[in-house]
Amino acid sequence: MAYLEINYYSKALNCSVPVSVILPEIAKLEPGVGAPKVESYKTLYLFHGLSSDHTAWMRRTSIERYAAEYGIAVVMPEVGRSWYTDTCYGAKYFTFVTEELPEVCRSYFKGMSARREDNFVAGLSMGGYGAVKAALHCPEKYFACASLSGSLDITRKGRALNLEEWRAIFDFNLQAGAELEGTVHDLYHLTRVKKNEGIQFPKFYFWCGTEDILLRVNREYRDLLTELGVEYYYEESEGNHSWKWWDLHIQDALRCLLS
Repeated sequence: MAYLEINYYSKALNCSVPVSVILPEIAKLEPGVGAPKVESYKTLYLFHGLSSDHTAWMRRTSIERYAAEYGIAVVMPEVGRSWYTDTCYGAKYFTFVTEELPEVCRSYFKGMSARREDNFVAGLSMGGYGAVKAALHCPEKYFACASLSGSLDITRKGRALNLEEWRAIFDFNLQAGAELEGTVHDLYHLTRVKKNEGIQFPKFYFWCGTEDILLRVNREYRDLLTELGVEYYYEESEGNHSWKWWDLHIQDALRCLLS
C-alpha cells in the first residue's frame, strides 16, 4: 500500500484543497514484458466528522491496514464544517465530493474503477450524514454506503444549533433548523422521495454506540428504512462518540460493504 496527500485546485471550491489517499499496489510486470500492466481496483470515499479533517482517519485509526486486507483505495477529502453541502457562500462541497473528486482521482490514479459496483462511500458523524446524502442523491455512483454514529437529522431536533453557521451553509434566510425538514438536505425526506422514485438503493450499513449522543437519531432513521422496506444492516453495541469505537467498527463496515 502507499499513502500520499495530493493538493490540487478545485473548481467546485475555487481554492486548492488537500486530499489523503491510500492506494493498493496495482502495477505488475508481465513475464518477458517491460511495461507494467495496470489492474483496476475498488475505491472507498471516506468522510471525516465535524471537528476533524482529511487526516483524521489516518491519524486515529488503522484504516491503511484495513484497506490492505481488501486491496482497495481509500480517498479522504477535506471539507471543513461544510456538511458535505453546496453552501450558500459559494463553496460547492457536495459537487466536490460526488462529481469533481472522483474524476480527478481517476485521472491521477489510472487503476480506480468507475463502475458502480466498485465504489463505496462511508463516514462518521457529520461524515455519516455526508455519506448517506451522497448515496441517496447519486445512487448510480455507489454500490454501498456506511455510516458510523451518523448525524443523520440535519434539523438538529433536541440539539444545540449554531444558527449563523447553518445559514451560511444551507440558507441565508434560515430562522430555525426545523425549516430544513422536507428539503434536499433532509435525509428522512430524501429517503422517502427516492423510495417513491423506485431507485436502486445501495447496500446500507449503520453502526451506533449505545452510549452515543446520536443513538436516538440513528434508531429513528433505521425505523424509517424499515417502514419503507429499504434493506439495511444496522448494529448497536457498547460505545460512545469517539475514535476508539470508530476504529473498531469501520472494520465491520468494510466486511459488510465488500462481502
